[in-house]
Amino acid sequence: MSVVAAIVGRNLRLFFRDRMNVFFSLLGAIILFGLYTLFLGNLQTASLADSIPGATTAEVQAFVDSWMFAGIVLITTVTTGLGGLAVLVDDDQTGRFRDFLVAPLRRGQLVLGYLLSAVVVAVVLSVVVLVVSVLYLGLVRGVWLGIPAIVRSLAIVVLSCVAFTAFSALIVSFVRTIGAFSGLATIVGTVLGFVAAAYIPIGVFPEAVASVVAALPFAQAGMLLRREFSDETLAAMTAEAPEAEEALRAMYGLDLQIGEWWVPAWFVVVVLIAITIVCTALSAGRIRRRIR
Repeated sequence: MSVVAAIVGRNLRLFFRDRMNVFFSLLGAIILFGLYTLFLGNLQTASLADSIPGATTAEVQAFVDSWMFAGIVLITTVTTGLGGLAVLVDDDQTGRFRDFLVAPLRRGQLVLGYLLSAVVVAVVLSVVVLVVSVLYLGLVRGVWLGIPAIVRSLAIVVLSCVAFTAFSALIVSFVRTIGAFSGLATIVGTVLGFVAAAYIPIGVFPEAVASVVAALPFAQAGMLLRREFSDETLAAMTAEAPEAEEALRAMYGLDLQIGEWWVPAWFVVVVLIAITIVCTALSAGRIRRRIR
């Protein structure tokens, strides 16, 4: 394990020394925060304040911000794990694999080192974003998540990081150059906000599109985070109009529906665990064959 730990440490140093790679790993979350801070947040707040009787502007803003930050944390769990795999592509393109193979290293150790370092990158950066989100909601909006909600959110973040990093590793195993990897990262960062229903509420999509998005693990993991972040703010916002809560839960993705079936939380956990197992096995096999 000392060899694997050394490989992980080396990969982490390479990743965090490249500040642009760190920045682009967080770019999707930064874009979402910028969009809502500049104009989307005001539009959502104005629309909800007009449609929910008795809700104050502060309550609506608290709900919109909590919903937004759940999406930011979810996006971070995906893009940071992908960014952490840049070291793998760079080592392949520059021929460092040949240098490693003349050393007393097993290919399995190298593969494990790449996967673990990417998971560590994802977990560290996602937890930082989670902490910033909790502090922002508490200090700016006066909404403090309870300890149980924070613990559950942390568990969801870690599981999402592991699952989505494994999925990203499988995709990256087909990428051969840094240029192709940069293009992939750009596409993922741009599209992810839509397929995770983070840019706009899922209820705005046409019914068929909404069902497709709800069937994807990104929106499902986002659902778990939104429940932890937004359950209390939604209840406070709809206190004078409780009949609106159920519709808003579906509109904003706190509850997801595929056709006529409502997605339960346990199903999402099972899906994320299955993605972790299957994608880790497939990506490890492909990367192992790639290291020659």
